[in-house]
Amino acid sequence: MARSICRPSETSWARKPVGRSAPSSKRSTRKNKVADTRRGFLAGAIGAGCAMALSGPLGAAPLARVRELGVLRVGLYADNRPWSWDLGGGRPAGIDVDLAMAIAEQLGVRSEIALFTADEELSDDLRNVIWRGGLLGFRRCDLMLHVPFDMQLSAREDQVVFVAPYYREEFTALCSSDARDCEMPPQRFVGSRVAAEIDSVPDFYLVGGFGGILRGDVAHYPNGYSAAVAVHDGEATMAVATRAQIEASIAERSGSGAKLRKSPLPMMPSPGWDIGMAVREDSRTLGFAVEDIVTAMTADGRMAALFAKHGVTWQAAAATRTIG
Repeated sequence: MARSICRPSETSWARKPVGRSAPSSKRSTRKNKVADTRRGFLAGAIGAGCAMALSGPLGAAPLARVRELGVLRVGLYADNRPWSWDLGGGRPAGIDVDLAMAIAEQLGVRSEIALFTADEELSDDLRNVIWRGGLLGFRRCDLMLHVPFDMQLSAREDQVVFVAPYYREEFTALCSSDARDCEMPPQRFVGSRVAAEIDSVPDFYLVGGFGGILRGDVAHYPNGYSAAVAVHDGEATMAVATRAQIEASIAERSGSGAKLRKSPLPMMPSPGWDIGMAVREDSRTLGFAVEDIVTAMTADGRMAALFAKHGVTWQAAAATRTIG
């Protein structure tokens, strides 16, 4: 099967800003660069350089070196539920944590999870986590998860290689049990409290869309998962967030009666995006091995089962549907 590694291209693309999860070309007034942040509207810039990591050997390494050291160091975003977050006491949890551990197991090594706080831009995260290391002592990792798998992004980031797209993400809505109809257009919720992650695509969608009719009704939360939980807790009538965030919240608060929207959100600027991984440019052997593991996990159902454990329905990345 042809590999789905994204390689830098010599083609001169018009660069579309891409963040950690959601590509977008919109701009914000905050440094006029929200679209270039690692969340790209999914959560604007939330800090610079701060990182938390567990122990392990120095330096990123290709496959042979990883096996020699017996450890795969994986960089994951902190406070990114349901993908990766700290349970407390340095205990990481989430879909990406389980996936990183599964990859390490298949490579015959132990996993070392390094949770890091996002910097201003995705390029900063790739530099600090993958190809150089952070200035404050954060040691670079062998592998980074939850990176947008995007050809235009790869054209700019020539120090890394994007590999193994493993999920197709999209935005949707969650409505409270007493909402009349979750399928009706969002502007019909005028006068009700609607929740969204601050400085995210859903935030701009609700505040700026539909003639701004919902501007005064939008309540901001630190992340999409918290916005969804607000619906379960009766703090909001509707929330717009990623499908993974909403499905995970439903699994966690199944007794609330909240309803997942079934139809696409009208006028939503993002049609969805692929989530993948990144390795250093000189670590392609590791990238190939990771790609093979992800392909095998997808084929035999382990990937879907891993997602289901967290209440999330696995969706194949669009890139994997066009190769083979």
